[in-house]
Amino acid sequence: MTTSTAHPRAATWSAEVCRNETALLRVAAQWQELHERCPEATPFQTHAWIRSWWHHYGSSGRLRLVLVRRNDQLVGAAALLMKRRWGCQVLEPLAAAQSDFSDVLLDPEHAPQAAKRMAAALMDEPGWHVLSFPEVRPSAAVGLLAAHWPRPTWRVPASMCLQLPASDVAAFLGRLPGRTASKTRARLRKIDACRLAVLPTPADQAAPAVHELLDLHIRQWRDRGINPEHMSDRFRRHLAEAVTAMIGQGQAELFQYRRDGELVAADLVLVGGDFVGGYLFGCDPGLRDRVDVSLMLVRQDLEYAVERDRPVLNFLRGAESYKLKWRPTPVRNEHLLLGRSALAAHYVAGELGRARLRDFKQRHRDGALRSCPGDRPRNSSDA
Repeated sequence: MTTSTAHPRAATWSAEVCRNETALLRVAAQWQELHERCPEATPFQTHAWIRSWWHHYGSSGRLRLVLVRRNDQLVGAAALLMKRRWGCQVLEPLAAAQSDFSDVLLDPEHAPQAAKRMAAALMDEPGWHVLSFPEVRPSAAVGLLAAHWPRPTWRVPASMCLQLPASDVAAFLGRLPGRTASKTRARLRKIDACRLAVLPTPADQAAPAVHELLDLHIRQWRDRGINPEHMSDRFRRHLAEAVTAMIGQGQAELFQYRRDGELVAADLVLVGGDFVGGYLFGCDPGLRDRVDVSLMLVRQDLEYAVERDRPVLNFLRGAESYKLKWRPTPVRNEHLLLGRSALAAHYVAGELGRARLRDFKQRHRDGALRSCPGDRPRNSSDA
């Protein structure tokens, strides 16, 4: 559906909901430009991430691509998936299960008007009951969409994220208590003594490097509660395709750690408008016996955040207790739900129950992790 309005000396606006993959491919350049104009956009709203996910996970008839234009310039965008759950037709962001943050893109210069037209286009789209954004940051643009939503909205607590201010090693150590700082310095010296070479991966070598990372990740977490999807071929193909494009566009970095030429660890870091975030990590199990791997990664990622002029290193989802020794700042995500029909309340009730169960499981996992503080899952689902 497309609607437009035009007045003398006024901007021309249009909003449409597209259902085919051709539209997703056609809008790539405009989508990338819009993403770059959004200062708090996350890597999970990049065109490379959602296009790759759709390529490997999408199915015909389920795509709902919302595009808002002003004078033919894209100023609002949302890539959504139609699914059925608990008796409801639900719209949720593409790649929600593999993404740590959910959001839409709204050009800051025209955000209120774009959000209003996006809301109207979605309300006019038939056949769905509730719009679900499962992991919304406090500063997310989708909050403005909710402000213009004409029907009931709900906010359910979601994952906790921990973050550190980007800094050099001296400032990082300065955040720690004296005794902890002293021990941390000793551990850093031990890491340096291993003489690990840390090498960023060029875009044209990203695909095989992603496969190597996942091989290490599986070795590290096999028989210890790994996310089964991380072992699937489609996730492997999705990540390789997405990361190749994202490295080329400055939206990701894949660091390889080598000792005497041998790959012993790999760390996938994603770059948002206002943060650098550690997404996925793998290491040779023997490396954990030699050094504090968590500290090794934190130091490198903090340096990278400073290099990229991002104010924050975000550990992304998961508040496992072993992360707390770095004195990070906790930030709670929300699950934002926008209703369109009376069935939305039924769906929200189910999500509230699911949130309570997730919190119970997280407390159980945190208790188990206290007995193995050297472990460092990069995604909360691997905890």
